Amino acid sequence: MTPTAPKKKTQEKTEPEISWLEADKEYGLGVLNGKLVARNPKGKKLAAVPKWLKETELADQLLALCDWLAEHEAECRHRVEIWMLRSLPVPREAIEKIWFDPGWSEALQNMVVTPVDAKGKPNPEQTGLLRDIVSNKGIGVVDRDGETQWLKAAQVLIPHPILIDGLEDLREIAVDMEFSQSVNQLFRTVFAATEEQQDLKQIMDFRGGRFDQLNFATSLCKRLGYPVRGGYACNRIWEDEVPLEARYWVGDDYPEAETTTSELIFVDDDQVPRQISTVGPVTFSEGMLMASQIYAKRKVEKEEGDAA
Repeated sequence: MTPTAPKKKTQEKTEPEISWLEADKEYGLGVLNGKLVARNPKGKKLAAVPKWLKETELADQLLALCDWLAEHEAECRHRVEIWMLRSLPVPREAIEKIWFDPGWSEALQNMVVTPVDAKGKPNPEQTGLLRDIVSNKGIGVVDRDGETQWLKAAQVLIPHPILIDGLEDLREIAVDMEFSQSVNQLFRTVFAATEEQQDLKQIMDFRGGRFDQLNFATSLCKRLGYPVRGGYACNRIWEDEVPLEARYWVGDDYPEAETTTSELIFVDDDQVPRQISTVGPVTFSEGMLMASQIYAKRKVEKEEGDAA
């Protein structure tokens, strides 16, 4: 019997309560969604903080707090992404202890998690979208059938999407229930090696991407988070405790020279290119994702007759 998709829940959006601090001239200052906000002496929240009020000592302190919160939230997202990319088991007790922190809870909520038994073996049957954590009940998830389960395993895994069993079912539930993720997991683009690619040592699917200047390509790589070394955009990935580095050729000429992309390879710590059949699925997928993102920004010549 095909399970019935859960009905979409319509939730009224309410603005979070602001803890106002008394400022000059009976105005108030506070922080809302990481930004400085103000209210006038009558208690009405203003659309913008007046310039004179923004220059007060209290405003400086709150702006510094906003900066710290932004850095903290970014670090939480980065850490959760590392757990996903490495598919690392995380102690349930550790997640329970950090859940009270909005930075952590926002990064973790709606991530797909899988319980791991005492021997380190994942249980895909209990995979679900993390919705809540209650210390005496465990980790609350919505499973592939749209049902709520409470996971009490000592450890949970945040799997890379290439490893998620029933990924499409979970995607449908997330869309239907309007669940969003701070860390792109469910809808992350994934690549699986084809039978023809298994025997290769280099992937040429993304060769021929032309950039007017090498500067343009290297700047793009840095924006995407990929360092460039020796002419290659690099992405170091740990999988099953084995590090490999995906390398995509973007060029090594002088910065203003035109450049063209070429091979994608996967090298070990001895700098030896590995055959694709020996590259893990997460490593291969993330290497292909890196190359595809860079290649997508290549210069594309307009064909005659194209709209201006």
